[in-house]
Amino acid sequence: MNRSRISARDLVDECVAALVVRPGRTCLTALGVVLGIGTFVSVVGLAATASGQIGERFDVLAATTVLASDGREDLGERFPIPPDADARARSLNGVRAAGSLWTVRQPGLGLEGAPTTDQPVTLDLMAVSAGAWEALQPRVVEGRTYDEVADAAGLHVAVLGSSAAVRLGISTLETRPAITIDDVPFTVVGVVDDVVRSPEVLLAVSIPRGTAEAIWGQPQPNAAATEVVSTDPGAATQVADELPYALSPEAPGSLRVTPPPDPRTLRDSVAGDLNTLFVVLALVCLLVGAVGIANTTLVAVLERTSEIGLRRALGATPHQVATQVMVESATLGGLGGLVGTSVGVVVVVTVSTVREWTAVMSPLLTFGAPGVGVLIGTLAGLYPALRAARIEPSQALRQ
Repeated sequence: MNRSRISARDLVDECVAALVVRPGRTCLTALGVVLGIGTFVSVVGLAATASGQIGERFDVLAATTVLASDGREDLGERFPIPPDADARARSLNGVRAAGSLWTVRQPGLGLEGAPTTDQPVTLDLMAVSAGAWEALQPRVVEGRTYDEVADAAGLHVAVLGSSAAVRLGISTLETRPAITIDDVPFTVVGVVDDVVRSPEVLLAVSIPRGTAEAIWGQPQPNAAATEVVSTDPGAATQVADELPYALSPEAPGSLRVTPPPDPRTLRDSVAGDLNTLFVVLALVCLLVGAVGIANTTLVAVLERTSEIGLRRALGATPHQVATQVMVESATLGGLGGLVGTSVGVVVVVTVSTVREWTAVMSPLLTFGAPGVGVLIGTLAGLYPALRAARIEPSQALRQ
């Protein structure tokens, strides 16, 4: 008796016929893989793209910022920021802008000429040198910030953060509003709603350093005086090394200098966390797709018990029956993977275009995702294939 054989072409024909005869079920089964692979490709691609944008923005900001505080509490040393700190810092190579700031205290502030204000508003009062505004790079929504002339002359002018302006009830500067601090009037000359560095100024009232020193004296030990320095890209590390000697040559150790962190380390850490999170989400989607294929294929095997029994009676071996079921399942996975990959790439490109990002797609991901679909389909078809191979002709034909 000759052993039954089936050619590869016949196997493909049988697979196509089985899939085409039930197009609705085929599409719904493949839809699980489409969603899984599409989600996998899109989330991994978006994670890589977003990580690239985060890394790029972090590099520009963190790599150009140096902070020097007015003491080292761990050594028990304190040294106030010198009056000419801005000029000293700007004398260093690679420094674009520098300025000092500190919190004076939290006085009660009132809006002059506004009888509806029953109680003074408590806000942080900050001394901010004119050079600090250039380093902070504020976005001025109305008016302007004060200059070095106002700082040197000790003028009674103030710049409000947007939150402080709202709390004080100031909606426009056209009326030239003035606020009172300890019964001392200050004219509001500007309102800012965003800064690149030191965002605490957005919640405070800022006055010139010279004015603060003339009224309230030098910063107190708990004032957290800070020299903010903006540098050229690549110069921050060198500036951080030289800044203590420029500001305090007689006691450089009394200044606590915060150099920029290594952008590559933080960028890689953020990218790694994002990739891990999104990959886990994508794997869950793939698992759902695999379960869908396995369930649908098993139901199809049970519905085709009589057909499989007839094939066995005509000479088909258990191996051939299992192979056919596996090929059908792998084909569904491959089709779903191909369509899902296309959907994922379109999603990544569309989102990147809308956000004006540079899309980042790994060739291994793009070309390997359909193969992942085939693998998922193959694994999902293992159990249904074993069930189909165990069907006996006599038992199947009696049903």
